Amino acid sequence: MTDAPTDISATDATELHRTLLTIDTHVDIPWPDRDDFATGAPSRRVDLPRMRAGGLKAACLVAYVGQGARDATGHAAASARAEAMLRVIGQTGRTPGVRVCDTAAAVRATYDAGDIAIIPAVENGYAIGEDLSLIARFRALGARYMTLTHNGHNQLADSARPMHHLDDPETLHGGLSGLGRDAVAEMNRVGMLVDVSHTSRDTMMQAVTLSRAPVFASHSCVRALCDHPRNLDDGQLDALKACGGVIHITAMDAFLRPRDVRDIRPVTVADFVDHIDYAVQRIGIKHVGISSDFDGGGGIRGWADASESPNLTAELLRRGYDRSQIAALWGENFLRILKQAEEVASTIA
Repeated sequence: MTDAPTDISATDATELHRTLLTIDTHVDIPWPDRDDFATGAPSRRVDLPRMRAGGLKAACLVAYVGQGARDATGHAAASARAEAMLRVIGQTGRTPGVRVCDTAAAVRATYDAGDIAIIPAVENGYAIGEDLSLIARFRALGARYMTLTHNGHNQLADSARPMHHLDDPETLHGGLSGLGRDAVAEMNRVGMLVDVSHTSRDTMMQAVTLSRAPVFASHSCVRALCDHPRNLDDGQLDALKACGGVIHITAMDAFLRPRDVRDIRPVTVADFVDHIDYAVQRIGIKHVGISSDFDGGGGIRGWADASESPNLTAELLRRGYDRSQIAALWGENFLRILKQAEEVASTIA
């Protein structure tokens, strides 16, 4: 950061924002999908009209699978759901002005053409059950990352939040299972980023050690500012830096400020950028990014949907971030690790 300017106007911020390759790295799709991404709907926080209104140039749309029973029936249902959702995400590319992109170069080309880039992803390794071949199948459908877990342990790894209604112990595998270690290697082979949001600390630290490509957290916040099990502590932030990875601060109110019944103030964009400030000061601008978790619970005062995205750029300008730093946070850091994952995959037979 530089010294904070004193005369940033809304017009200045909006004009700068419109020039940036802005990427929201974690957006859920409504399911069953209503096929209204192109036209928009009141219940959506991210759709094509809102992205255009907010100057959001790209979004990672995730095929989210909630954790269920760790058995053949549960795995089959989860895999089928994830594949169906990836196919729906792929259909967004039929809309004029929208391209589904599965490489960093394709995202840049789409931005240069003035179109919207959609990057598919998978949330929850439960979607592959115990079948590692599904990783390549999901990658063939465009998926560029997969979170190893969601809430609840699966066959790959331990989650940061065991689900007691599923009879989860506090830890099931001590981090990654043997299958989970093989999954990390397979994700490296096909060029899928390993996403450690939602994982336990042990899972995350083991993934950093094992992965040949940078790992990242697609939607997490800083534990030093908000002591929530989904957030990353200083040691985890340092590990992300060491592996070249990125933490994408996310607009989930419970992750941004501790809950206190006496504090009724809304969580705001300023709280969000507090987490960016902390992470940047701890591990450097190259290792921090932005995500919303819109349509998956995300949304705060000032960034309630994609149309309000310029408000983040305005707050970053007020804090003294310059254009190159804001560009890094909004997308360049993510594209760097996306390309690195592609390069690693090209070296694996």
